[in-house]
Amino acid sequence: MATGVLLAPERRHALLAWARRRDAYVIEDDYDAEFRYDREPVGALQGLAADRVVSIGTVSKSLAPALRIGWLLSPPALTAPLTEAKRIADRGTPTLDQLALARLIESGRYDRHLRRMRTLYGARCRTLRAALAEHAPKVRLTGLAAGFHAVAHLPDGADESAVIAAARARRVGLYGMSACRASGDSEPPRLVLGFGDVPERAIAEGIGAVGDLLGHGRGSKGTSI
Repeated sequence: MATGVLLAPERRHALLAWARRRDAYVIEDDYDAEFRYDREPVGALQGLAADRVVSIGTVSKSLAPALRIGWLLSPPALTAPLTEAKRIADRGTPTLDQLALARLIESGRYDRHLRRMRTLYGARCRTLRAALAEHAPKVRLTGLAAGFHAVAHLPDGADESAVIAAARARRVGLYGMSACRASGDSEPPRLVLGFGDVPERAIAEGIGAVGDLLGHGRGSKGTSI
């Protein structure tokens, strides 16, 4: 689960140094670079170590998941085995869809689409930030610089599952970070707040409806909010 936190330069270089020592590879899903709201996109790791980074991308987030088109830029040493694995496992990549996407890119319309969607998602991002500042000002947000979700840090001692259940009773769907952890641990309590397909009005109304739950971090029956 991507938390939206940008790796500092020293951490990026440390990761690549680890990959070289271990003769390992780093898999980089760089879709967030297309949807960054605070500044120009940060350079990909693949540009720093093409021999150690497998860069993957897709149009499922920028266009539509139904297209089922993605790409992979691999180190030269992996190209042949990955190509063979693709040939054996999947011979159904849609040719016409790929040609249509290529035309979209070549014509410049794909870039125009991305600029328009960055404006749209950026507005939703700002709405989420403003709604939380108004209704749950003690809740800290991270990961809002890029992508389609933010991580809400609930107060210490908060009951993540109780907050989610209480919000659902108010017809607001929330998702806990525990479901994204390999351990399933609910500590520290966090929520994943997606805004990619939620209109601004619904974001504001939803946060307004559950702001007290988020701010106190309590939601179980019998608890005073």
